[in-house]
Amino acid sequence: MRILTGIQPSGKLHWGNYFGAMKSMFDLQEKGENFMFIANFHAMTTVRDGKALRDATKEVALDYLACGLDPNKTVMYRQSDVPEVQELAWYLSCLTPMGLLERCHSYKDKMAHGFEATHGLFAYPVLMAADILIMNADLVPVGKDQKQHLEVTRDLCQKFNNAYGEIFKMPDAYIPETVATIPGTDGQKMSKSYHNTIELFDVSAKKKVMGIQTDSTPMEEPKEPEGNSVYELYKLFATKEETEAMAAAFRAGGYGYGTAKKELLNAYHRLFDPFKARRDELVKDPDALEDILQEGAKKARAAAAPTMEKVRKAVGL
Repeated sequence: MRILTGIQPSGKLHWGNYFGAMKSMFDLQEKGENFMFIANFHAMTTVRDGKALRDATKEVALDYLACGLDPNKTVMYRQSDVPEVQELAWYLSCLTPMGLLERCHSYKDKMAHGFEATHGLFAYPVLMAADILIMNADLVPVGKDQKQHLEVTRDLCQKFNNAYGEIFKMPDAYIPETVATIPGTDGQKMSKSYHNTIELFDVSAKKKVMGIQTDSTPMEEPKEPEGNSVYELYKLFATKEETEAMAAAFRAGGYGYGTAKKELLNAYHRLFDPFKARRDELVKDPDALEDILQEGAKKARAAAAPTMEKVRKAVGL
């Protein structure tokens, strides 16, 4: 089974990235042939600074390695190091109905939040389809907000196969049932786009955690934990017993949000401080990081080559 996942280097990775995508990818390293790409082509829809994009790409690679990616089990590569992806995106674009892209919720959401309406942003799902289909992925871990884009990939897979023969494998989405939408500091979905994130190795983590928006229920009154951002975040870090204890404390009354935030911060440090120590060691050897990315690119292009040979022949090139 081949498993593929990608992450945009459009800003520092945050808790939502870790629990929404990274953790499930690490768990899947033991279950198949894993590929993970850093989607720097995709990031260009919002990042217009070349140095910032290069630096962010390296930061993402460091974060993944620090938090659990094993380069002996997962092929990690930069999207731009596999230029065949862009070639395939064009072939798929020639079969993509405009209406299919116009119905994508992510594009509409970006427009609602003031993003510039560019072709890159509009055609994002086609490039994502190329990323997936070129590697003949069986399984694609995605967040709930990306599920529609995976469905677009499946539609394009079927359209291409209907037009040119059975070339691509139909990919399936993998959405961990245990992970719901991860709230940001303002209660919305945690997203760099909304400026409400807490970064994986955030020097201002304490300030951000203590600043999470909550309601004005007095400390002495009982509170319903479900839907409470502090509690929902705590569940991601804590054990089942710890989670149940916090829920009981909220429902009993006499338990304030300030105390809950301190418990959340402690749980964060318990998990991420060892990752931070590992990352600090990786930063000391930038050549080793580049070697991992170059080796990953070599393996990724080798995996893509047989598919692209079939595609070019099928379309008449």
